[in-house]
Amino acid sequence: MTELVLVLVCKRPTLGIAKQRLAASVGQEGARRIAEALLACALEDAREWPGPVVIAPAHASNYAWAASLLPQLQPRIHIIPQIEGNLGQRLNAVDHSLRERGLEHLIYIGSDAPALVAADYAAAREALLNHDTVLKPAADGGVVLMGSRRSWPMLDALPWSTSHLGSALADCCQAAGQSLATLAQSFDVDEEQDMLHLIAALKADPRPARQALCQLTCDIVSVGALGHAQV
Repeated sequence: MTELVLVLVCKRPTLGIAKQRLAASVGQEGARRIAEALLACALEDAREWPGPVVIAPAHASNYAWAASLLPQLQPRIHIIPQIEGNLGQRLNAVDHSLRERGLEHLIYIGSDAPALVAADYAAAREALLNHDTVLKPAADGGVVLMGSRRSWPMLDALPWSTSHLGSALADCCQAAGQSLATLAQSFDVDEEQDMLHLIAALKADPRPARQALCQLTCDIVSVGALGHAQV
């Protein structure tokens, strides 16, 4: 059976760069700390991954940083820095590079979807047995997971970072002749209100990085200021 590869597409959490939409409400340092804790959750999943793992940092200058994140996974970890361009162009380039290396069944995640659990990855794996492509939509109209056993079609013209991305990505894949499976919706963490979803989703999650992220979020964010929601 072809190995399923986990590809983590991420930025190095840096002050003034990480999670800028959140920074407006929690400050630059708060946004950086949340980005760092979110990345720790994705790395937690990568450590549990049974097959090859790829880290695709945003810049070639972050190669050494990316290579230092999961030393225990050597030699089954690959570092493929992203190129310049929009997210679609960067994903196409990473995908091309990996498929040239003979890696075929690829599951892509970012570092901002901590609600992903083992059952989600199992569902994606199962979907790729019978479909070319699998997408797990986000509540904001994006996706939190995207996988394929075929090369992605050209993604550069898609409406990245908009509420139309998920539907446009699905249409693009189907227009390229790829059969598509869609998993249950989840959420990612981009906006102030996402903090409430995060706390509610993770407060009973036993995984250490999720516990740390939930506690950090509770410490940084005033829940009362976000609508007095019950979490």
